[in-house]
Amino acid sequence: MAAQKDLYDAIVIGAGIQGCFTAYHLAKHRKRVLLLEQFFLPHSRGSSHGQSWIIRRAYPEDFYTQMMAECYQIWAQLEHEAGTQLYRQGVEHQCLPSEELKQRFPNIRLARGEVGLLEKSGGVLYADKALRALQDAIRQLGGIVHDGEKVMEIKPGLLVVVKTTSRSYQAKSLIITAGPWTNRLLRPLGIELPLQTLRINVCYWREKVPGSYGVSQAFPCFLGFSLAPYHIYGLPSGEYPGLMKVCYHHGNNADPEERDCPAAFSDIQDVHILSCFVRDHLPNLEPEPAVMEHCMYTNTPDEHFILDRHPKYDNIVIGAGFSGHGFKLSPVVGKILYELSMKLMPSYDLTPFRISRFPCLGKAHM
Repeated sequence: MAAQKDLYDAIVIGAGIQGCFTAYHLAKHRKRVLLLEQFFLPHSRGSSHGQSWIIRRAYPEDFYTQMMAECYQIWAQLEHEAGTQLYRQGVEHQCLPSEELKQRFPNIRLARGEVGLLEKSGGVLYADKALRALQDAIRQLGGIVHDGEKVMEIKPGLLVVVKTTSRSYQAKSLIITAGPWTNRLLRPLGIELPLQTLRINVCYWREKVPGSYGVSQAFPCFLGFSLAPYHIYGLPSGEYPGLMKVCYHHGNNADPEERDCPAAFSDIQDVHILSCFVRDHLPNLEPEPAVMEHCMYTNTPDEHFILDRHPKYDNIVIGAGFSGHGFKLSPVVGKILYELSMKLMPSYDLTPFRISRFPCLGKAHM
């Protein structure tokens, strides 16, 4: 049996943005929490790395829009606590016909009949800075962060035992926020979720005139819908001088351990879709990517999150399937996972996020 000093109120597996916010909320409520990460921090193997991500309130689903209201408050609170800017907010909400949008943003070209919608609360999250601020805050609040420790075994019970490459720990509750490695941890626990792990091409495009798509020109983040099978998104230049991030919100099946293997043919097709978009809509960018990196998405069939307890072990909580749009919502996701782990009444209706919504999870999967 592990020594008393290795007993925690909660262990969180996975130090991406969801795991970090979960540990942050636990530590804020004076819980003894251990955050475990298999890679040394910082790293670029998962879904939370990079310098910038889009933040926006607008969603077709009301439940996300309602969550975003509190997300902005918690992002602002963390920014205040950290003493550093973690996001840049956008401009007023306004519908712009193509000609008016062209006048306001001459570097965007719309086809006849296309319109733009400006959102006041949209903007850029500084992702790397946010992760560092959270990890620092967890430590300052008394939480413990162990990186470079891969989980080898989970033994469920009244106290959950977690064995890593270094040692064993015990906790009253366990929260799994392991991104594309989620099912590897869950299979030995008798459940496999319908998660698709995708490798995403993160493409950066060179400005013909440096700064023309930059923050200094008040160039906005954008989402382009109905222009391809999946939407296209972009952020103003900043991560790399003179390069703008424009990406396709989809990718190809990939094992997270083989993320950097040679590109598949479908990768080339995705880049071709982006090249055509850049040529037609962003004429002051070179239409071939100057830099291409990769990240991982972990998607559910409906692209809604999984925020639930294990169906057999109620002190094991699962946060998964963030489907490429979970970063901005992580302040509230972390709060919900904290509430589930402490058996508190959730602050939000979790019906859209229950495991039971997937009818394919029969006895063979549980």
